[in-house]
Amino acid sequence: MHEIIGKMGENITILPSFWCDYGYNIEIGNNFFSNHNLIILDCAKVTFGDNVFIGPNSGFYTAGHPFDPEIRRVGIEYAKPITVGNDVWVGAGVHVMPGVSIGNNVVIGAGSVVTKDIEDDSVALGNPCKVVKKIDGKQVL
Repeated sequence: MHEIIGKMGENITILPSFWCDYGYNIEIGNNFFSNHNLIILDCAKVTFGDNVFIGPNSGFYTAGHPFDPEIRRVGIEYAKPITVGNDVWVGAGVHVMPGVSIGNNVVIGAGSVVTKDIEDDSVALGNPCKVVKKIDGKQVL
């Protein structure tokens, strides 16, 4: 993994399978865990903070295509970076779209499609993913 990933902290676990476009655009902090079937389309930078946990079958997609079909047919593609803060738990089957920032101390519910930024200290879920609760203090559940 050290030959593929651009920057890695300590205590990194990525269970198979793992897919990425380039690898060198990925930065991972300390204490990172990803369950099975992680996909990172890193045409732009994808940054993960410390203490990030990712459920199975999740993806982070920096790549996008124009809405206009004539332009899209030419093969034009764009990429926008994704940032995931510290102390983030991403549930199973979550999809994070281009240009999204997920703050610190955030929980993203399983099956969510994250199309917009998620603020610090939040529980967010759904399609599209929205903040449903603020995290305050030492909540267990």
